[in-house]
Amino acid sequence: MADETRVGDLGEPPAAAVSPPPTLLNRESSILQFNRRVLAQARRPDVPLLERLRYVTIVSSNLDEFFEVRFADLAEASRRPGGGVSREDLAAVAAAAHALIDEQYALLNDEVVPELQRHGIVVVNHADRDEAQRRWVRRFFEREVRPLLVPLVLDPSHPFPLVANKSLNFIARLGGRDAFGRENSIAIVKVPRVLPRVIRLPDSVSGGRQAFVLLTSVIRAHLEELFPGRSVESFSQFRVTRDSELEYDAEDVTNLRQALRSNLSKRHFGLAIRLEVVHSCPQELHDFLLRQLQLPEYALYKVNGPVNLARLTELIDQAGSDDLRFPRYEPVWPAADLPPGRSIFDRLHDGDVVLHHPFESFEPVVQFLREAVEDPDVLAIKQTIYRTGSQSVLMDLLIEAARRGKEVMAVVELTARFDEEANINWAERLEAVGAQVVYGVVGLKTHAKLMLVTRREHGRLRRYVHLSTGNYNPKTARLYTDLGYLSTDPELTADADAVFQQLASQGRTRMRRMLTAPFVLHRRLIAHIAQVAAAARAGRPARIVAKVNALTDPGLIAALMDAGRAGAKIDLVIRGACMLPPGVPGHTDTIRVRSVVGRFLEHTRVLYFRWGEGDDDEVLYLSSADWMSRNMFRRIELAWPVRDAALRQRIVDEALVPYLHDELDAWTLGADGAYRRVAEAGISAQQALTRRYR
Repeated sequence: MADETRVGDLGEPPAAAVSPPPTLLNRESSILQFNRRVLAQARRPDVPLLERLRYVTIVSSNLDEFFEVRFADLAEASRRPGGGVSREDLAAVAAAAHALIDEQYALLNDEVVPELQRHGIVVVNHADRDEAQRRWVRRFFEREVRPLLVPLVLDPSHPFPLVANKSLNFIARLGGRDAFGRENSIAIVKVPRVLPRVIRLPDSVSGGRQAFVLLTSVIRAHLEELFPGRSVESFSQFRVTRDSELEYDAEDVTNLRQALRSNLSKRHFGLAIRLEVVHSCPQELHDFLLRQLQLPEYALYKVNGPVNLARLTELIDQAGSDDLRFPRYEPVWPAADLPPGRSIFDRLHDGDVVLHHPFESFEPVVQFLREAVEDPDVLAIKQTIYRTGSQSVLMDLLIEAARRGKEVMAVVELTARFDEEANINWAERLEAVGAQVVYGVVGLKTHAKLMLVTRREHGRLRRYVHLSTGNYNPKTARLYTDLGYLSTDPELTADADAVFQQLASQGRTRMRRMLTAPFVLHRRLIAHIAQVAAAARAGRPARIVAKVNALTDPGLIAALMDAGRAGAKIDLVIRGACMLPPGVPGHTDTIRVRSVVGRFLEHTRVLYFRWGEGDDDEVLYLSSADWMSRNMFRRIELAWPVRDAALRQRIVDEALVPYLHDELDAWTLGADGAYRRVAEAGISAQQALTRRYR
């Protein structure tokens, strides 16, 4: 019997060998690399000195959140069977964090502090203080510090205390016996948060310089006085970072606000994740702390300086050297788009308005709401509240609107991490004046940023909307780059109203122009990427430019890789974590990834797709969502198209093109996962935009 004929026998060439898709970059490593880029700002001689110190403190604040949230999640996964995270994985991430933190302290001690000293700004240690300074510090200690300290010597009736998250503490080994003749030797001193961490010495004892002392140095100098009759044989300051995720049972909770408020106090005492001590801490003491906190060896961080560099912002705030700060920049009112003296409602009849923060002022958003509050023809105001801060003119205006009898609906996101308490307080104040307050959908954070105003005009109702890539927070609007969008477009405002209706009623709704998560946003983005890939395969123009804060969603990464293999030209401006490896031959060699770290925190989300040559073959979206799985499936998010050609071009010219040509603040990502600075001189997108608007 003859052999069966096989496909290969027909003379067709064998299929070309296809290399396997590249391994995605490690997310934790990418987050730590972002902080290396922030730390690199502290090395730049063109950055003012106090701002260099500020970048050092920003890294500390970022790392606190990294341990409280991301590393805490990894640690929890490592304890679950099948969690996919091993102890070796945790140790590897910790090793990378150790290296970054060592680099941070070395930069502070070897470069920033000596430069500050050369400019007459000094932190005076106890050993370097003269007699007059020591007398002043002693008086400060006796008057302001000692009355608030309660030293605790450990024994069976005084067990190891519950140490709050990120609080300053001291551990000491004592010699001699206590008043009762016992030799209990370990003592803990908890330092209240109300005490300042940086104290400026008065001019009378400063020696003609701006002289500061750290609270840790003040306590260290007088530590033995807290234990009369005992000697302090060794000691160290220490700090514990804890898991800060608020836990609640989404299936069982009946009142989300009450559940979260009752859990807020527990945040300070979650599972210990990291222990920081000074580098001179004796092994006996840090081993004791590790045992008490049930932490592995890799959780110990021995630092060459104070255990909380984030609090050095107090020194920056107190220093009087304006020439060592960034020149003051005052955001401009967009007079061409919003003529002063003309009602914003009236202006929007002429067309939509884009606001580019912080180059343009956030005040038009406040004015938009203020006009709505004061206008008797405005009947209803609806707004989402994510991060507004503990003090907010916008929230005060919403409260005033409710007092004036307008229908006010506030969607308050109670689970906005580290803003829960402020948002709970705003929710209670709004409810007290009769506003309708809803908390979105349990289990899904409402991260979308929108405000809708309904006004009676000429016998009918007309709606106005403000949409934003960033928060309703005037303070951060001066520090973050974001895009705001004002419109009275009937389809866009109808979609905005549908979002509010859905958040209140949890019913199904159909959008005309907006893309919403967790419903269609992810699917539509992948469809757009596929359109671009198909155009590339057909030889038509194929282009993607996306500017977001993070890219970690596997589905979006896979779609981008497919478009890259098809030959589409793709530029990604990703500020933080990016798991897509660019430049891999045959897979991502047409994809470029860059990160821009400058004076302002890059926060805009702009998405551009082109799949042909016609006017209908492109789309540009603004969005509240980063390209992460949590944003696509576990949050309420929005993306909306900009259909006005002139506004679309302006956004491309200001929020995309400058960042693709940035040299001074830009870093490029390589296939190996390493970032490299583009240049140490040249064009800065942020500086160019600042000059343009100034």
